[in-house]
Amino acid sequence: MTLTIDGAAASWTACAGCGSLLYVPKLTRGKHVCPDCGHHHRLGARERLRLLLDEDSFQAAPAVEGGDPLGFADSRPYPERLAAARRATGLADAVLHGKGTLGGRPLIALAMDFAFMGGSMGSAVGETVSRAADEALATSSPLLLVAASGGARMQEGSLSLMQMAKTAQAVRRLRRAGVPSICLLTDPTFGGVTASFATLADVLVAERGSLIGFAGPRVIAAATRERLPEGFQTAEYLFSRGMLDRVESRESVRPLLARLLNLLDGATPPRRGRQDPPARDGGETAASAWETVRLARDIQRPSTLDYISHMCEDFVELHGDRVHGDDPAIVGGLCSLGGVNAMIIGHQKGHDTQELISRNFGMAHPEGYRKALRLMRLAESYGLPVVTLIDTQGAAPGIGAEERGQAWAIASAIAGMGELTVPIVATVTGEGGSGGALALGVADEVLMMRNACYSVISPESCSTILCGEPSRAAHMAESLRLTAPELLRLGVIDGIVPEPEGGSQTDHVQAAASLKDMILDSLGRLSRYDPHELVRRRHDRFRALGSVSDV
Repeated sequence: MTLTIDGAAASWTACAGCGSLLYVPKLTRGKHVCPDCGHHHRLGARERLRLLLDEDSFQAAPAVEGGDPLGFADSRPYPERLAAARRATGLADAVLHGKGTLGGRPLIALAMDFAFMGGSMGSAVGETVSRAADEALATSSPLLLVAASGGARMQEGSLSLMQMAKTAQAVRRLRRAGVPSICLLTDPTFGGVTASFATLADVLVAERGSLIGFAGPRVIAAATRERLPEGFQTAEYLFSRGMLDRVESRESVRPLLARLLNLLDGATPPRRGRQDPPARDGGETAASAWETVRLARDIQRPSTLDYISHMCEDFVELHGDRVHGDDPAIVGGLCSLGGVNAMIIGHQKGHDTQELISRNFGMAHPEGYRKALRLMRLAESYGLPVVTLIDTQGAAPGIGAEERGQAWAIASAIAGMGELTVPIVATVTGEGGSGGALALGVADEVLMMRNACYSVISPESCSTILCGEPSRAAHMAESLRLTAPELLRLGVIDGIVPEPEGGSQTDHVQAAASLKDMILDSLGRLSRYDPHELVRRRHDRFRALGSVSDV
């Protein structure tokens, strides 16, 4: 609250987070973030758009006002509440929208204002959100939504409830048309707004510390009579459970949004590749299949994040499966690769004990495969090619993985990749193990690093099952034909990526350069095909694999 002296407002206010007295001009210069505790104070719609958009670029659209369809009155008639909110905020209702630019890119922007009747969504808010989405659709402009709401507006009864359906349909139409949408969820965002348009955007970014949910914490505590978990319904809590792509400080939101807008633009075509498939031999091979397995498992080989850092000009990691969690064994996000915008996804192991354990040695749980498929489908919406990097012993075993549907998640990923209408290039960079690897491997062209391996089962497990103990692993490695040259001969892969002498682990930069060159070559070649032809060729590619004869 603001201190007053002799009835006049002073330039000091108390932080809602820590209670410290803050000098208002300094707080304003700091974007209303407490310098002591980092608490993000609430912003009005105008201030929010001023901070996010390019200076003087915002042009407000004609405002929409709601009426009083129910003749509603509690302690005050509804029209009186509306009039008071309009005087206090200077807005027609709890939302402001128009066009502007962010990082020089034109967009349609909409921000909600919690100071207007708790940012509640009545007919006017629902109509404004729908008009903003319609304008984005008509102009093929990205839509930026900033949510701040207590939920549906009670004073408009079921008509307010219907705004959930109206806005959900309006935002979902954008994805079908390939028009990007991003929602910034701020404190607080609850009820019918969260359960409709706010969480249907393609990318969900939450401001640090924001409370987000459906039912409010007091309602939940009263209904369940249970103590709520620490940090319940905060942005960080939801991020850890796979519901958000990013959680950012107010300072970092604008540059992140600018990068996302650049990377979601799928207009840059890949360079044209050679007409013939990339059947390179990859140079010298390892002494044996077993030695190849050992090289493939070397923890100093480049990980997915290593390859991304060396190959990509920009990369924004996206998180969460929107169902259960965010699996660190699979990383993925939007990238710029040789000037080509793409979605890149891969298994992530790590180089030391701590990271290997935290990422479960690159063995993904169901939420990892659901995240991967979610990102692939997002890429498809905007015509972005998909690049996958495979390096895993296999999918994560365990009770939790089985209870959450490991087989179902892998099957969905395999089938979903087969249906994508954008080019897909997959590369086995290290160890390609079983269905956990194939879940990222149903591609138009499959590459393989020279010292990688790819098999239905590990040599040790094969030996244990067939021979009763693992000592015959080296022999089984030879029998499984799991090296790149053997798999090229069998038609399982399409090309072999050369590695530095001694393996990719000896020179990450050189290994990444070779891989980048072949990926771009493949993407250029695949860009010749229309979406239906890509799906048909991918189907034919896998349909032809196998050794059979008629009886």
